[in-house]
Amino acid sequence: MENHNENQPHRHFIIYKPYGYLSQFANNDISKHKKKLLGEFYPFPEKIMAIGRLDEKSEGLLLLTTDGNMSELVRSSNVEKEYFAEVDGEITSEAIEILKNGVEIGFDGIKYTTKPCLVSKLNEIPNLPERGKKIRDERHGPTKWVSITLREVKFRQVRKMTAAVGFPTLRLVRVRVGNIHISDMKAGDVEEVLNFEF
Repeated sequence: MENHNENQPHRHFIIYKPYGYLSQFANNDISKHKKKLLGEFYPFPEKIMAIGRLDEKSEGLLLLTTDGNMSELVRSSNVEKEYFAEVDGEITSEAIEILKNGVEIGFDGIKYTTKPCLVSKLNEIPNLPERGKKIRDERHGPTKWVSITLREVKFRQVRKMTAAVGFPTLRLVRVRVGNIHISDMKAGDVEEVLNFEF
C-alpha cells in the first residue's frame, strides 16, 4: 500500500466489492490467511478504511476513505443505503409491509426492532454483474428481487430482516449510498474520486 502522509489530502474511492471478498486490506487473524481481500484490486494508500463493511457473501457498492470523519458521516443515519436482495420465494405484500414498518431481529442474543424503511418489489431482474458463485437454479423454486433502503445498517441486517419474514436472502447487492450509485460498475472495479457527494 502507498503511505498516507498526514499533510496530504485525504483520498476517497468507490469499489464494487465482489462476492467472496472481505471488506478489509490486511489479515489480522491467522485463520483468515486464505481469504480474499480488497487490496488485490488497487494500490490503496495506507490508513484506507472501508465505510460500512459488506460481509463476505455480499456484493456491491463500498466506499473507502482515509478520512475518519467522512467514515462517521457515511455510517450515520443522515445517509441512505439501498440494497437489492434476491429472496427465496414469491415475497408477499404482507411481508413487504412488515419489513417497511420494522421487524424484530437479533444480535448476540439481544432482540432489536428495525426502524421503518423503504421496501419495494422489483418488477424486473436488476442488471447486475454475474456472481462468482452460482445461486441455486429455478428447479428449487422461484425467487424475487426487492429493493430495501435503510438509514441504519447493523451487521447482516438485510439478511436477518428478510429471513424474519420468511424469505431468506440468496443474493445481496448494495447499489447506492446517498447519491452514489454503482451504475454500470463491474465486480472489482475501483474509481478514485475527489470527494463523496451526498
